Amino acid sequence: MIDLRLLREDPDRVRASQRVRGEDVDVVDALLSADERRRSSGSRFDELRNEQKLLGKQVAKAQGDEKTALLQRTKELAAEVKAADAEQNEAKDEADRLLRSLANLIDPAAPVGGEEDFVTLEEIGTPRDFAAEGFEPRDHVELGQLLGAIDTERGAKVAGARSYYLTGVGALLELALVNMAMAQATAAGFTAMITPALVRPAAMDGTGFLGQAAENVYYLAEEDKYLVGTSEVPLAAYHMDEILDAGQLPLRYAGFSSCFRREAGTYGKDTRGIIRVHQFEKVEMFVYTTPEEAEAEHRRLLQWEKDFLNALELPYRVIDVASGDLGSSAARKFDIEAWIPTQGKYREVTSTSNTTEYQSRRLSIRVREDGKVRPLATLNGTLVAVPRTIVAILENHQQADGSVVVPQALRPFLGGREVIEPVRK
Repeated sequence: MIDLRLLREDPDRVRASQRVRGEDVDVVDALLSADERRRSSGSRFDELRNEQKLLGKQVAKAQGDEKTALLQRTKELAAEVKAADAEQNEAKDEADRLLRSLANLIDPAAPVGGEEDFVTLEEIGTPRDFAAEGFEPRDHVELGQLLGAIDTERGAKVAGARSYYLTGVGALLELALVNMAMAQATAAGFTAMITPALVRPAAMDGTGFLGQAAENVYYLAEEDKYLVGTSEVPLAAYHMDEILDAGQLPLRYAGFSSCFRREAGTYGKDTRGIIRVHQFEKVEMFVYTTPEEAEAEHRRLLQWEKDFLNALELPYRVIDVASGDLGSSAARKFDIEAWIPTQGKYREVTSTSNTTEYQSRRLSIRVREDGKVRPLATLNGTLVAVPRTIVAILENHQQADGSVVVPQALRPFLGGREVIEPVRK
């Protein structure tokens, strides 16, 4: 959540951020009102409590009618204190609820607009001209069948729509990508983590996923736990309710986990293949650092993502996501979209977000520096989301006979295999 003091001092900045996100601006004034009620009722409660203490001393010394009057006032005062306390708690709960409903403040450098108003920062690599090579490219579903790598039919039979099996070399390809990602991350100083797939509500809410993203979260009511949609959640909550020493920062973690998403609101979108699915695996980078270092760290995360895709020899573009397409936690986000030949367009394969102090405030994670304690900054970035990366590799590195050339950097993680050959004709 944002700093309440900033809201009091510069509410127009918060209103402007809400406006460019397409979020409710009126919540700002509602929060200011609730905060004022909380503070005034708190002052009233303190005044009444002080009077109560003073009255207690007077009653002890008084006699006769004076004592009777003071005792009557004591009863009245007790009721007033109780009412003031209830009003203070009600206002506090309302202010807390409204504060947690506010999205993070937008980075002034982020583009303003909706989903299509992103800014392309760069395009890397050149998409292949399959027509010039003399053949029509197959999509990843057909290639997956030829290679014995992907089985969506049995996935749907067993688990329903948007489900799949990775089989044979497909399963090995996932493991190779995960190991390659972990090797890169640990070489860059990240600590490897295998994280829980089930988390308590405090972890899910603390990272901001029970706001606008709640419809895509799986909830297990009997357990009162959530299935994570990304290891960002358990990685962010790892240091929940802790005070870290500034000398420890930056703390960099690379988490591997299964990810679960309901894909609500995507009816009819990407129903073929494994681009949009309910369960997948990925390696997520997560960083705790100082607020002053967050912007530079964001660029580092983006570069690590680019290094990984460069090593896979994939054409891609980097976009600066517009304000109305950001998640509630992100102040700024960069997406990397790989070229998908059979769709003739770029599709998101990784993203990296600077969430500034938003998550650390919600999760009560702070840093001690020069004897002072304050919130720190958190950032996240996907190093590899397996299914979409497999789609990009198969389609971009396919040959006319249905075989797929394995990128040089991936070969050591795939048993030295240079080419994936069809198992079917």
